Amino acid sequence: MDAILGFFGFIQGLGVSVMMPIIITVIGAALGVGLGKSIKAGLTVGVGFIGLNLIINNVLGTSLVPAVTTMVEKFGLALSIIDVGWPASAAIAMGTTVGMFIIPLGLLVNLVMLFTNTTQTVDVDIWNYWHFAFTGSIVAIITNDLTLGFAAAVINEVIVLILGDITAPQVEKSLGMPGVSLPHGFTAAFAPIAMAVNWLIDKIPGVRDINLDVQSMQEKFGVFGEPIFIGTIIGVIIGCVAYFDPADIMGSITLILTLGVSLGAVLVLIPRMASLLMEGLLPISDGASAFIQKRMPNRAKIYIGLDSAVGVGHPVTLSLALILVPVMLALAVILQPLGNQVIPLVDLSVATYMLVLVTPIVDQNGFRGLIVGIVVLAVGLLIATYMAPFQTAAAVQSGFDIASAAGSANAQISSLCDGANPLTFIFVFLSNINGFVCIGVTGVAAVAFAIWNRGRILKEAKELHAEA
Repeated sequence: MDAILGFFGFIQGLGVSVMMPIIITVIGAALGVGLGKSIKAGLTVGVGFIGLNLIINNVLGTSLVPAVTTMVEKFGLALSIIDVGWPASAAIAMGTTVGMFIIPLGLLVNLVMLFTNTTQTVDVDIWNYWHFAFTGSIVAIITNDLTLGFAAAVINEVIVLILGDITAPQVEKSLGMPGVSLPHGFTAAFAPIAMAVNWLIDKIPGVRDINLDVQSMQEKFGVFGEPIFIGTIIGVIIGCVAYFDPADIMGSITLILTLGVSLGAVLVLIPRMASLLMEGLLPISDGASAFIQKRMPNRAKIYIGLDSAVGVGHPVTLSLALILVPVMLALAVILQPLGNQVIPLVDLSVATYMLVLVTPIVDQNGFRGLIVGIVVLAVGLLIATYMAPFQTAAAVQSGFDIASAAGSANAQISSLCDGANPLTFIFVFLSNINGFVCIGVTGVAAVAFAIWNRGRILKEAKELHAEA
């Protein structure tokens, strides 16, 4: 057992940029793509992830976060719960007992669902199983029952895999990702909210006809509608709010223009890194389709489940994310009377991940995406506030250094990822009522969802077989 735990601990420690190339290579070779092509595909995916992480964490992190911190100080936003960011949340999740077993457990659940036709997704993004571990760890702490924690993690995964299935056709259409689904524990959790808001907008005359098409804007405004200009303009606006100081005009201009160019670079570089990911994934996706058609002709389409990072490069997603950063700060203040105490800081860049599935669900409509984004952020901030005591308790149990992250050992911590996760909130809320009620309610819902999904998959397989 120690050897098995050590092996999976080693895999976890590799990180996504090393782990994904290995996984892609193994899967490609198994699907008959060829060893050389598989290795190249895996390395290309790894390079794409490294590029995305450098841009999101370094460029966005070192440019946007200081600007937001300055805005917080400038306008005196007094909020008591510190957003410590997703890396801290992942470390907390993987540092618990549930986290130690989540990779083999998650793989087993995925295989069972594939064999029972309750999912179409082969979720190779095993690093992000930490989202399931996060939910399970907090449930285990609340209920003081490790078994209930593992059950919560499994149920969470089942629901997310099915959400990945049903949004995959929209991902293929809007994001140009054939054979790919996004069963990301954080991103997929916001899909139901996006569907509900999109449905509601469809019912409102006049409003339902509003469409801000980013691509049409680019054509209308020519070179000034391109992502590099949009990012720069948004950066300059944020910079003016954060940095303008009448007593230091020259210094202000330097900081404002630097932020503008940095955000312009983000809107150019992220799509290029995302295209590298797709370049590596296409041979594997094609190989998977050929493998399924040859060996399992009566099966429905199979999707390769990936990190939602592959979708952050869409121009609508990126533009909305940058616009919603200052909106997020405004919401944090506006929602104080309703209970919000979280000040968004480290996880500001994860707004892109919250919106990855929103873009395809609203069919790339920028107006609808903005409305959904505001709702998602508002809900997320209130959830993150509610989750703070439980995330803090999980941090203490896993040995996380709260004093270093939050400035005080007595501080409460939270994060937008995964502390603002609506699916995790449901588990935690029900666990506070009763652990068995939580697993009973969510378990029944997951089984019903899986049975419905199986029926949908079998119907799709029958239609595909009839067409062939």
